[in-house]
Amino acid sequence: MSAYHTPVLLDESVSALITDTSGLYADATFGGGGHSAEILSRLSPRGRLIGFDRDSEAIANRIEDPRLTMVHGDFRFIRNFVELDRRQHAPGDSQTAAAAGMKDNNGGVLDGVLADLGVSSHQFDSAERGFSFRFEDAPLDMRMNAGEKENQKTAATVVNTYTEEELEKIFRLYGEVENSRALTRLIVFARASAPIRTTGELDAAIESVTPKVAPHKYLAKVYQALRIEVNDEMRSLEKFLEGASASLKKGGRLVVITYHSLEDRMVKNFIKAGNIEGELVKDTFGRVETPLRAVNRKPILPSEAEIAGNTRARSAKLRVAEKL
Repeated sequence: MSAYHTPVLLDESVSALITDTSGLYADATFGGGGHSAEILSRLSPRGRLIGFDRDSEAIANRIEDPRLTMVHGDFRFIRNFVELDRRQHAPGDSQTAAAAGMKDNNGGVLDGVLADLGVSSHQFDSAERGFSFRFEDAPLDMRMNAGEKENQKTAATVVNTYTEEELEKIFRLYGEVENSRALTRLIVFARASAPIRTTGELDAAIESVTPKVAPHKYLAKVYQALRIEVNDEMRSLEKFLEGASASLKKGGRLVVITYHSLEDRMVKNFIKAGNIEGELVKDTFGRVETPLRAVNRKPILPSEAEIAGNTRARSAKLRVAEKL
């Protein structure tokens, strides 16, 4: 597992997740299986885990354990897959049992859902995936589900076909790039001569606006913005939060690890208000309606020791909520 990806905030996240060792849990971002392995190690023989990932390489890295069910799909559809799993494992008449389970558990069956929103070390370290600017001749791909027919849009597609206005918006919103307008103009100018196909060609095209001091920090924002657009990550996260909340039992835990301010703000707002905008909705009696309660008011951060051993943990934030 560790060769594929080193899990972040492992003990903190799994300890917050498991409230019943015989319960049903979901690892919405299986990746290298590090979090899943730890969850399974703490579950009893009666406990079960559903693992989700849209990357076929992650699915191939699955753990052989009869308590684990793997789902090759986007975690935005978690509610659909959990409902299917419920029907497959319901005793007796599946329709009647599933309906009874929904009524008894406030619409959900999961005791906990964990999501680590970071890109796996394996994806960053695979040059052919195009996630990192460290590889000069890597193709601008960045698809989480590379090779799957349903997503043919790559980072090269975005860079070479989006309008100047669309590109500027992506870099400003998803990467929070300070000089997004100047950056975009350079890309549009460069692609007018020849398509930008590789990470090296992109880096060269934007070299004049890339800071000489700590250029990797700037490039990380640029690549982050493209990755988010290619994989429709913000929309997936919104649908995941809605589906995960609906799939939890009363008292079930939602545990999410974020890595940048945009997604952390969405998670924080959803826990607070039940929507990513953070807008509190009141019923006819003036009471605030929200499906979750924050367990930790402030995010849990990795220790200095963990960051020293895994620098990719430095921006991680862990938020925990409980279904009301």
